[in-house]
Amino acid sequence: MNGRAKIDYNTLVKTDRVNSRVYTDPQIFEDELERIFHRGWVFVGHRGEVPNPGDFRLKRIGLQPVIMVRDHAGKVNLLLNRCRHRGAVVCHETRGNARNFRCAYHGWTYKLDGSLAGVPYPEAYDDSFRREEYGLTRVPRVAEYRGFVFGSLSPAGITLEEHLGRAAREIDMFVGLSDAEEIEVSSGINKYDFKANWKLAVENSMDGYHPNVTHESFVSAVMERIKNNPSPEHGAVFDPNSFAAGSYGFAKDLGGGHVMLDYGFRIYDPLNRDPLPPVRAINASGEMHLSDLRRRTSPERAADMLREGGTHTLVFPNLILIGLHMRVVQPLSVDYTEVCLYPTTLKWLTPEVNQIRLRSHEAFFGSASLGGPDDSEIFERIQTAAAADLEPWNIISRGLGKERPDDEGYLYGDMTSEITQRAIWRQWKKMMTQDAGTAATRKRGSRTSTRS
Repeated sequence: MNGRAKIDYNTLVKTDRVNSRVYTDPQIFEDELERIFHRGWVFVGHRGEVPNPGDFRLKRIGLQPVIMVRDHAGKVNLLLNRCRHRGAVVCHETRGNARNFRCAYHGWTYKLDGSLAGVPYPEAYDDSFRREEYGLTRVPRVAEYRGFVFGSLSPAGITLEEHLGRAAREIDMFVGLSDAEEIEVSSGINKYDFKANWKLAVENSMDGYHPNVTHESFVSAVMERIKNNPSPEHGAVFDPNSFAAGSYGFAKDLGGGHVMLDYGFRIYDPLNRDPLPPVRAINASGEMHLSDLRRRTSPERAADMLREGGTHTLVFPNLILIGLHMRVVQPLSVDYTEVCLYPTTLKWLTPEVNQIRLRSHEAFFGSASLGGPDDSEIFERIQTAAAADLEPWNIISRGLGKERPDDEGYLYGDMTSEITQRAIWRQWKKMMTQDAGTAATRKRGSRTSTRS
């Protein structure tokens, strides 16, 4: 612990409350980086962000800079963005296409798979210098699910499959059961930051209690539209009055810190006068996906999922699937957070449907939207108020004792239940109190490179 006092996390997180110190203590933030973001699986990006050989994006795992790049063999690699010579970054553009990565300090050059391609004036090195030992450091474990790329800085630990658990099904729904290369992440990024702790954004994203208050104007506008001009799907099954009362859908604990709000039907309407287009596929693969979705859900639900979004899920700790976008929460300091939203489209849907997907995303989540900025304001208000610590507890007891098990034994509650917050904090405390000496601990300086 480098001489620091050990924090008793069991005293900070209770079943029904959380001490506000978890949002403000820099030592807790450092422990989170090590125990959650470095030991466990973290979402890094989607292979659709780098569709062509040489395409790259700069990412982070915790605070560690990472290059996500597709090499000439089509493999997506995660490489630490640090020259093995004197430590400068080898890639400073946030995105682009490259034939290689060349350090601007002394010219060491690396291939797209991270191997060292060459150094200037190699004759100055003796026979002990082995080029194969000085490639860019690879993220020790990299794994994918439906094109979602996850990394772990620990060379040992549970598999990605074990980490995802039931959340994998929600990823299936998010992508419309599509294959990895059928998902497009090329429509740009909504990027914002706020001066508050990263966990506030994670909690809020799975909070079914606040929308009718924090986003009252948007909810009222959408409910009015659905009453007066519903889509065929909403007109058939959706009751705006039940949503306005906060009773439409359920809050669910999927296990492992993964949670969701299950609305059944989405409400991210573009709020314009354009008619919502019918959902159609443009190729045989799409017809297969659409048929499968209709069979698993219903024709109405399948159309709604593809047009407005199939799930509302947190994949612990940093990936949030809401509507049609991937939301990545990036902690930068104890009181400063960056968030990136990546709208997605599907290659097999008609252009009209993909267009309405983007318009729906912009209406609630864009930089000038009717919803997203509200939440950032709330996060900063909470961070400011955390200084009032005579009574430091935040209450998460709503719905406690009223949860019910589903057919598989996992708990769910009413939409406004705080079962989701309790599940998030339970996993957080589990990871923060696990034995630092276990095999899952990240080994600094290790050259181990595996794929699970």
